[in-house]
Amino acid sequence: MSDDCVPGARVPDVPASGAPASGAPASGEEGNPLRRLSLAELRRRTSAKWRTYPPDVLPLWVAEMDAMPAGAVTRALTAALALGDTGYPWGPGYAEAWDSFARKRWGWDGVAPERTATVADVMRGSVEMLKLVTGPGDAVVVSPPVYPPFYGFVEHEDRRVVEAPLGEDGRLRASALEAAFRRATAGGRRAAYLLCNPHNPTGTVHTRAELTAVAELANAYGIRVVADEIHAPLVLPGAQYVPYLSVPGAEDAFCLLSASKAWNLAGLKAAVAVAGPAAADDLARLPQIVSHGPSHLGVVAHTAALRDGGDWLDALLPALDDNRRLLGELLERHLPEIRYLRPEGTYLAWLDCRALGLGDDPAAVFLERGRVALSGGLPFGTGGAGHVRLNFAASPEVLTEAVRRMAAAVGR
Repeated sequence: MSDDCVPGARVPDVPASGAPASGAPASGEEGNPLRRLSLAELRRRTSAKWRTYPPDVLPLWVAEMDAMPAGAVTRALTAALALGDTGYPWGPGYAEAWDSFARKRWGWDGVAPERTATVADVMRGSVEMLKLVTGPGDAVVVSPPVYPPFYGFVEHEDRRVVEAPLGEDGRLRASALEAAFRRATAGGRRAAYLLCNPHNPTGTVHTRAELTAVAELANAYGIRVVADEIHAPLVLPGAQYVPYLSVPGAEDAFCLLSASKAWNLAGLKAAVAVAGPAAADDLARLPQIVSHGPSHLGVVAHTAALRDGGDWLDALLPALDDNRRLLGELLERHLPEIRYLRPEGTYLAWLDCRALGLGDDPAAVFLERGRVALSGGLPFGTGGAGHVRLNFAASPEVLTEAVRRMAAAVGR
């Protein structure tokens, strides 16, 4: 099947910016990373984004970017393979790279390498932190709509999920958190809060005031906070990332960091768990076997990205900002019924499609009628029905065609 199964729907299989067909930038690391590959080149990929659906579908669902890796990453991996350096990870280099990056980018000195542990990935690492401070049957609070694995991983570890839903504006609500914290700790049980900062799927970047309120409530109810901050480097103009561990009262919390989302390295597994000063003794109880999870090549790639991939990230962020704006314009023009919660970070857009009358799962309609794959909202928990999540880390041409197909799917 071809890309023009919907009339007029073909996307040209040429690099949108005139870059070489190899995907390499014309010079250095400059240029929009999302405009270096043609659709034909992208369809040669064998990852989940490109192989889950038939080739006539435009995939804007799973969190993979349509970009080549940063040159620093490619060079580091090529050198490692040339040496046969494909063994087990070792040493503090990854944590040290995060420490340096955080100081330069955010002016934050909280990634103290002596209070870190390298883990397989952010989700697995989050679960390991939760296991340090809760037991079977204890509650873990989440704020839906939220990344679906928060539910699956927590429940798989025999913990109870208690919801503290976001407001209609996609922001944390102190009243909902307090009610959830009260339920979670009823009967004197231990409990934790799995925070998503920046938030997936809404793209909300929590403010210092909001996070300080979280810490105050957590301390009042004896809740331990584990912050998934995988999207931290992907904060867009107009917002500012605030590390949860940097706010007053968060000293006994944990955060999880990884270069995987910002540099498109999901297939190269590695993450760092960081303990606040008052959580260092808890982190010291982490079984040594947990450190066997990360990939050595993942650590090599992530470390190179953090140390030498800043120019690539600096080129990506304005491209995402442009796409964020373009998506809003396209929806206003073609699908004005959709409520677009403009993301402050990530490359994910949370779209309220309820006014279109497509039922609880509009993603199924857009896939069947428009051949566009989006993430359905139901698995994101309370607030997900009637919504879809759209990944706008694609070329402007692909993004434009996807919205055109979505509009055609509902007769627009």
